[in-house]
Amino acid sequence: MLGTLRTHSAQVTDRQMGAQALIEANEPASSQDPHAATEPGLSDYLQTDPVIPGLEPAQDNRADCELNVDYQAQLGLQPHLHLDKFRFQMPLILGIVALLQLGLGLALDSQIDSPWVVNSIFFTFCATTLSLLNYRNLRLFPGARRYAFILQAFLLPNLGMLGLLLYFRLPYSVPLLALGFAASVAMTWVLNVIFRHPNTEPMMIVPGDLTARLLAEMPKLYYRLCERPEDAETTNNLVVDLHADLSPEWERAIARAALRGAAVYHVKQVSESLTGRVRIDHLSENNFGMLRPNGVYFRLKDLSDKMLAAVGLVLLSPILAIAIIAIRLDSPGPAIFRQERVGFRDRPFTILKLRTMYHRDQRKDRREDAITVDSDPRVTKVGRFLRKTRIDELPQLVNVLRGELSLIGPRPEVVSLSNWYDQELDFYPYRHIVKPGITGWAQVNQGHVASTEDVYRKLQYDFYYVKNFSLWLDLLIALNTLQVVITGRGSR
Repeated sequence: MLGTLRTHSAQVTDRQMGAQALIEANEPASSQDPHAATEPGLSDYLQTDPVIPGLEPAQDNRADCELNVDYQAQLGLQPHLHLDKFRFQMPLILGIVALLQLGLGLALDSQIDSPWVVNSIFFTFCATTLSLLNYRNLRLFPGARRYAFILQAFLLPNLGMLGLLLYFRLPYSVPLLALGFAASVAMTWVLNVIFRHPNTEPMMIVPGDLTARLLAEMPKLYYRLCERPEDAETTNNLVVDLHADLSPEWERAIARAALRGAAVYHVKQVSESLTGRVRIDHLSENNFGMLRPNGVYFRLKDLSDKMLAAVGLVLLSPILAIAIIAIRLDSPGPAIFRQERVGFRDRPFTILKLRTMYHRDQRKDRREDAITVDSDPRVTKVGRFLRKTRIDELPQLVNVLRGELSLIGPRPEVVSLSNWYDQELDFYPYRHIVKPGITGWAQVNQGHVASTEDVYRKLQYDFYYVKNFSLWLDLLIALNTLQVVITGRGSR
């Protein structure tokens, strides 16, 4: 069924983009400022029809539907007002919250230098700082809306600080802590949602094959086409294929735009920021300048995975026991399903899952046997519920304790399918440079796949995860996974 993968891979090779490149401006280009957050997102670039006549996208809009484009993904576009800058928002929120807590402390007839007032304000300051940094980093990835993760971003640091207060038995004030949490969340909401200042200037796009294809795939972008090099010199946001063979006039115009402080984006960066996928035609370094992910975070992640898996097994053991009993009562066969998968550094391992299908002998064609289709008749009644709620994945916590799996990472494939993909898709083994996971970037964005188009797109999601391997992306995946578990989206 997947015999056309090689043909498909060859067809998209000419559409794949090179390594990420970005012209970084000096201080005036606030888009390059690492402290800049809450800057206008691409929701400000939505339009019904293209601006430039004659450059309309293809009438067949299948590409736009397939890409799952997030037009509100943040590109760090140049802000126009101080309220759009994170370096302005952070001290503003911290200062106002501290003043509100001081005012409440005085209203409660307390001394400002009393331990419970000082501790409450100090721990609120630390929790709010961590929360704002957490929120800023979460919004850098596609799918993280400006408002969607405000509460989640603040909840974990505040609970952590409260845990420290309880552990060390320090005096604190419940009203002051509650006020600090509510005020910081409310101010973040106000500054990022209500008082948002959209950028009304369209994205200027330098003509080229890849930029034209970008517009065809994403017809809702609000843009203008640069008709001459002089147009590129007057904009604040410029998109260009920096790997194209541009004329000297265009190169000088782009350089002058960058020197003037404009944000100049490579077309590949725009595509990745909107789709959350990476298309590659050669291996390229990540943000740390190497092919291997950050070793420090890799080791910390492995340690935290095993600790969380151990706690999870203890807490979820009653659910696991009930599910095992239900499986044995529903259909004959073992409750635990074992299957060989390809893991970290291409090493095979045996994955554990709750059995959700009728017990049977595997088909001669193991490749077809490993593919689950919509409304698969092999799935039992209990199995459908277990798949929808993802309870069938709970035994994989044992794989995490063994060091074979991570909680978050590219989903491990069956050996027969992995060997096939390795032959049909270029750079497929590169996804094994990180540990596979119970959930991952492809799972929360795409769900279960079976078709040739879906398999290739899943690989691009995996490459995006490897390239952006970080705590913040893992946290975003964890939050999205909770939503998937609640809604049952993507199950088969």
